[in-house]
Amino acid sequence: MKEIKIGFLQQHNTSDTKDNLLRLCEGISDLAKRGAQLIVMQELHNSLYFCQEENVDNFDLAEPIPGPSTSLFGELARQFSVVIVTSLFEKRAPGLYHNTAVVIDSDGTIAGKYRKMHIPDDPAYYEKFYFTPGDIGFHPIQTSIGRLGVLVCWDQWYPEAARAMALNGAELLIYPTAIGGVPTDPDWEQAQQRQAWQLVQRGHSVANGLPVITVNRTGVEPDPSGHSTGIDFWGHSFATGAQGELLTEFEKAEEGVHVVEIDMEQSEYVRRGWPFLRDRRIDAYDILLKRYGK
Repeated sequence: MKEIKIGFLQQHNTSDTKDNLLRLCEGISDLAKRGAQLIVMQELHNSLYFCQEENVDNFDLAEPIPGPSTSLFGELARQFSVVIVTSLFEKRAPGLYHNTAVVIDSDGTIAGKYRKMHIPDDPAYYEKFYFTPGDIGFHPIQTSIGRLGVLVCWDQWYPEAARAMALNGAELLIYPTAIGGVPTDPDWEQAQQRQAWQLVQRGHSVANGLPVITVNRTGVEPDPSGHSTGIDFWGHSFATGAQGELLTEFEKAEEGVHVVEIDMEQSEYVRRGWPFLRDRRIDAYDILLKRYGK
């Protein structure tokens, strides 16, 4: 078996970016000491989730790639010989910004990046104000430990995105995430939404015969505009095996690290028994290229 150890880092964020980064660095060090070979962090991990409001001053949080964050995490990746999946607010050019995951290989170099393709625009998630939709497609990133199919948060609701990564040769599906509910929603409603969020990703795992790694943030972040009560992030970062089975899961408010061992050869076994890719009717899927059938 080809097994790799994957580290998860779930934490709350504050307006103090330096403190957020310090705790991220401490978590990476801890995970490396526990034997993690791949470390995944949450979406937009350097700061508060600033998309709760439309505020042009928040563009000051963006940075170029390569830039300060890739330099910092690149040094940690090199020091500990680990692969790190980051999630950054990318300044591509003046007035042009992306929500971008950057994969740092174990030698500290940038292995590749993925620009978030599906951009939400909902109350408390005003991402279309900040992010231009990705333009580099669904291409796995080759690293020293395998081909990583990195997607970001809202992408996780789309089976097309997971399938495209699988068809392009991804060995893992990875989702840095920042998702939660409105604190005024009843507990049962938040629980149903969270379960749906996890179920759809477990479905991607089953349908594609691939492990899924999802890292969310935790804690309540107030709405700076005062128009809502803020976001109560769900936590519950988790990992599945290639049949959708849960391998590890955080609690909602849990902060810290988990390490899980993934059998990278399980996909071959699973796909032989459930040959979904073999039986796809690629001659009959024209509808997928239309907005709606009628």
